[in-house]
Amino acid sequence: MNRKGRNFRALGVTSVALASLAMMATSSGASSSTIAKGKPVTIGISLSLSGDFSGDGSAFKQGYELWRDTVNKTGGLLGHKVKLDIVSDASSPTQVVTNYQKLISLDHVNLTVGPFSSLLSLPAARAVARYGYAMVEGAGGAPSVFQAGLTNLFDVSMPVKDALVPFATWIASLPANKRPKSVAYVTTNDAFTEPQIPVAKKIISAAGVKTAYYSVFPAETTDYTPIADAVAAVKAQVVVLGSVDVPTVSAFMQAFEQAHYSPEAFIATGGPDQGTAFSSVVGIKNADGMMVPNAWYGSATTPGSAAMVAAYIKKYGGTAATVSADVAEAYSVGQVIDQAVTATKGFDNAKIIKYLHSGVTLSSVQGPVKFDKLGENNQATAFTFQWQGKNFVEVNPTSNKAAKPILFPKPVWGK
Repeated sequence: MNRKGRNFRALGVTSVALASLAMMATSSGASSSTIAKGKPVTIGISLSLSGDFSGDGSAFKQGYELWRDTVNKTGGLLGHKVKLDIVSDASSPTQVVTNYQKLISLDHVNLTVGPFSSLLSLPAARAVARYGYAMVEGAGGAPSVFQAGLTNLFDVSMPVKDALVPFATWIASLPANKRPKSVAYVTTNDAFTEPQIPVAKKIISAAGVKTAYYSVFPAETTDYTPIADAVAAVKAQVVVLGSVDVPTVSAFMQAFEQAHYSPEAFIATGGPDQGTAFSSVVGIKNADGMMVPNAWYGSATTPGSAAMVAAYIKKYGGTAATVSADVAEAYSVGQVIDQAVTATKGFDNAKIIKYLHSGVTLSSVQGPVKFDKLGENNQATAFTFQWQGKNFVEVNPTSNKAAKPILFPKPVWGK
């Protein structure tokens, strides 16, 4: 399906109502800085519970709900229990705007936090900005999002463009006799994936590694076989795939296996980080050796991470290795909201925005959070992770004491 060009009909709100909501968009929506004693603080969230991003949206829902449960056990925010008002946007940029307008103007939520993906975060932030609301999010870090010049948008996660730097640096640092001779780069033209590739390519090419293939394919692509076959044909030792979901990675893996092509290293920008949602689809033996960049994993030692993982396993089952990084991203958003509300002693969005732009360093299960003038978190650490057997482990930066040796070359499919 066309991830960028689909034209969804707004659900539950007519076009007339939409026009009325837009006219009502004023900073007065953010003026309620106090909440009556005994009343909950309501946080509005639009999530992709269906459509292209539904797997990630569901994981985000789990992360937000885990944070809510945790903060409510200690009395909530400033003595107010947290209530989440979650609505589905069907992975649609049109619907996400409708949802946030409704959450603010009709549901009268006190705060808003972000949806999943850069594709939805930018229109969502623009929508809530008309009301003077802050939007803290964890999965909308594409450069294009922050080039829009919004002052109310804050991303707790790693800037997208830097995600592949540890992997590229590792390739470039290998001794000449072990360093791969060729790399194939292939990516969807998505705002999340495409900016990562040139940064990695520059580092790897500077080390003398040949670019055997470079291609950008449309996001609406449904048949990946011809593209994957073209990649397989060049027999590059390394494949860098710009992907946003499990189905895309799985399709390339299947095509490579059928073409009897098994690269020595294979990293995908999204998909392998999805825990059992990935390993159960591709098979745990095929997952072995697959790599992915991210800023968090289930065995992370950052403060609060182990407690969050334990709470996740208790509520949803699984193991630390199967907890999606999306869960941590959403949980981190809640943690930052908690610290901002506590510091400003209320729910005034204007004060929260000013505080988050003050240069203060906050904490999250993903690590430190410090927003620059654009709202990006440049304190976030980029890691590379790899499936090794049934375990999902950190392998980069190699200087990190917790890093495991990289499985290289990657095992042949199914071995």
